Amino acid sequence: MATTVALSSSLKHHLALGVRIPQSPALCRPNGGRVSSFRSSTLAMATPLEVCVKASVTTPNKLGDCPFCQRVLLTMEEKHLPYDMKLVDLANKPDCEISFNNALDIFRFLQISPEGKVPVAKLDEKWVPDSDVIAQVLEEKYPDPPLATSPEKASEYVCVITDLCLDVINCFVKSDVLQCLLCGSKIFSTFIGFLKSKDPSDGTEQALLNELSSFNDYIKENGPFINGEKVSAADLSLAPKLHHLEIALGHYKKWSVPDTLPHMKSYMKTIFSMESFVKTRASPDDVIAGWRPKVMG
Repeated sequence: MATTVALSSSLKHHLALGVRIPQSPALCRPNGGRVSSFRSSTLAMATPLEVCVKASVTTPNKLGDCPFCQRVLLTMEEKHLPYDMKLVDLANKPDCEISFNNALDIFRFLQISPEGKVPVAKLDEKWVPDSDVIAQVLEEKYPDPPLATSPEKASEYVCVITDLCLDVINCFVKSDVLQCLLCGSKIFSTFIGFLKSKDPSDGTEQALLNELSSFNDYIKENGPFINGEKVSAADLSLAPKLHHLEIALGHYKKWSVPDTLPHMKSYMKTIFSMESFVKTRASPDDVIAGWRPKVMG
């Protein structure tokens, strides 16, 4: 059942694109070491979009484990935009070089991204950081096929697709529907809490289960995707995080989403089997290696 909420038009616009407010998280090979993808584009783009993403730490010349990088690549794939990946070694940022125009132009990564973060995409001759911003620009610049969620639907599951703090939500949402809208808002953060936990009785597992259960109930009524029948930006933001959840908890905790959450499991199976997801996903070895410092630290 749809929930009517008094959200500002600006907030609805950001939620429609699955925007977090804000959040960001990669072996540049000599001369770029790039991997390209050229899907047929209805836009007939003359030049592939250039995007810097985290490189694998386990396999040379492969995509790494950054879920925010995958979100951007998923967006480009679903919009059928040709793109050229530039693999970045986050452990070697000062010396990392990236080549453009068939190696005619070579830049150090920190010239492109002074903060040393990925993803970074070149849009309208400007390097744009942050997956939220990149996804929004892509939606506005290449609206077909649309991935934005209608404001009405965005209102219904505002917290599934954003990391807005409670105080911000309270500015726009009536208290009697706030609990409903908080459904799934903390899946990623509660996953991290449980993953890092050393105390089985500290409640972190139950906190994660509560978030997954709320999402399970939402998908049961509104699925198969967050926006209904078609995949949206909200799914492309959440799916990479669920991929990390499945692999990291399976490896470090021997834990998996319980069978008592069939709609959650079905959602994950559906979105993980999408061609775009299979093409852009990180390898299990990279996901495991990426989370090792947090688990062992």
